[in-house]
Amino acid sequence: MKITIGHLYPDLLNLYGDRGNIACLMKRCQWRGIEAETIEFESDDAIDFSKLDIVLLGGGSDREQMLVCEKLKVIQKNFKAYVEDNGVVIAVCGGYQLLGNYYKTEEGTIEGLHLVDLYTEQGEGRLIDNIVIQSDLFELPVVGFENHGGRTYINDNQPFGKVLYGSGNTGESGYEGVVYKNVIGTYLHGPLLPKNPQVCDWLIQRALERKYGAVEPLAPLDDSWELEANAYICNRFLK
Repeated sequence: MKITIGHLYPDLLNLYGDRGNIACLMKRCQWRGIEAETIEFESDDAIDFSKLDIVLLGGGSDREQMLVCEKLKVIQKNFKAYVEDNGVVIAVCGGYQLLGNYYKTEEGTIEGLHLVDLYTEQGEGRLIDNIVIQSDLFELPVVGFENHGGRTYINDNQPFGKVLYGSGNTGESGYEGVVYKNVIGTYLHGPLLPKNPQVCDWLIQRALERKYGAVEPLAPLDDSWELEANAYICNRFLK
């Protein structure tokens, strides 16, 4: 079995160490004997989504998002078809905002990809802190760090999780991120996947099932260090 990961625009959207997420996906595949490769697509590259099993859309500044937005318009139709065909996507921070319909900032409105029915508007001040959420997808809490000025409204979509500590999508809703089909959008970075191997394995499992049909659950790995780190963060912030 083989997984091909598409890293979209790392030349512009790599503000929060998103290559750490790529490294985690690659290693957790390789440790299980699953062949894995990553293709990096820079801003002028053509993207064939039919050859991709997981897509990472990372974070960037508002300026970089505006630049990427123009590039994304070209691939929007094919990206939308990939998502509707249960393509696996992990979109972090700025990438999460770009999944939606628009992001309204003080400098203007950034048109989104219209992949998920959500929208973002710039709020007063930034939401910056460690964050812990409880997701219906996992038994363990998901931990990370958030730093965003946008407030994201996910309409009737499923949130990624309930905020146990931190701010989340708006600082008021009590929820963080979004889940749509096999897409996860989230403000959690740091990067996200090395801190939360259960999220990484969810993405890999969904990608394998989409590509090969019914497959065995992923073989367990020794995640004792990761679990210890997760427990430390939870114990620190969940009084």
